[in-house]
Formats: sequence, structure tokens, C-alpha cells
Amino acid sequence: MTEANSLSLWQQIKEDWEAHGRDWTLPGFRAVAVHRFGVWRMSVQPKLLRAPFSLLYRSLYRKVRNTYGIELPYTVQLGRRVVIEHQGGIVIHGYSHIGDDSIIRQNVTLGLRHLDRLMDAPKLGKRVNVGAGAVILGNVSIGDNANIGANAVVLADVPAGQTAVGIPAKVITPKSQPAPVHPVTIEEAPIPVDCN
Repeated sequence: MTEANSLSLWQQIKEDWEAHGRDWTLPGFRAVAVHRFGVWRMSVQPKLLRAPFSLLYRSLYRKVRNTYGIELPYTVQLGRRVVIEHQGGIVIHGYSHIGDDSIIRQNVTLGLRHLDRLMDAPKLGKRVNVGAGAVILGNVSIGDNANIGANAVVLADVPAGQTAVGIPAKVITPKSQPAPVHPVTIEEAPIPVDCN
């Protein structure tokens, strides 16, 4: 049982609403709320009692997908307070994992690399920041606090706290910062000495 599942449906939706700036009209919030409802309805037993909830979920899922361009099936392992910041072109494979407090932007794909390996979907750690247009394919793990640059194509693991950019994405290391230059004030400036 994941940490998100230990909360009630309404507690999860309230958290997601707060993470999305308390704006219930945002497409990202609506997509996440429909996802949470889809997961919750699977707990309703027996299956016959679940049927009307499943019908409602399928209708809402299609509405979010067709109106906002966000595909987020209920089978995705979605952490707490995940933010879908923008709408359009977002495709998340049903076996993907997205950790707590992660951010997904427009035109992001989390998908398969090989069609014969349906379970090999990406796994994002906590607080992962995915830039617009990024594509993460296959059984790759993105570590906690990692950044995926805009339009990056990630085909290999990205360690925690690192940034991956490019096609195919490579982990970049920040250049070392030069020592800060302290300006010299008039009082500190050396006084020229005339040797003549």
C-alpha cells in the first residue's frame, strides 16, 4: 500500500488541489483528481457495485484525455502532490511510477521503449522536475530531485539530484563557479606612490 493510498480519496484530492494552487479549474488538477477517483473505485466491492463508478470514471477519463490532452490512466502509480503544470500532449504509460511532489509539463511522454516489454515503463523518484516536451522511455529510473530538461529524450537512468539534457539525454555536471570578485572601494584602493 503506497503512502498516497493511506489517505482517503477526499484527503488526496484536497492535497492535489493545494499543490495546484487551489485552482480547481486547472486541467492538471482535474486529470489528477480523475486518476484518484479511478484508483478509489477499484476498492469498491463487489464488482457489481463498482460498475456505475467505473462507468463514470471511463467517461471522466475520456473527457480529460480528449479535452485537455492528458492521458493519466488509473494504473499509474502516482505519488502525493504531483503537479501537472500545463495541458496538452501528455501521455503517461499505465505502468509508470511518479514520485511525490514531482512536476510534469506539457508534451511529456513517459512510455515504452520496446513494444514487447509492456511492464518496462519509467519510474520517477520524488521531486522530479520534467521539462516541456521531454520523453522518458523504457525501464529507466529517475532519481529523487532530478531535473529532466525540455525536449530531452531519456533512455538511461538519471541519478538523484542530477540534470539530464539533450537527445539522447546525458547527465550534465554544473561548471565550477569562479571565485567571487569583490569590488575595490575607493578607500581600499592603493595610493599610487611617485618614485621620482
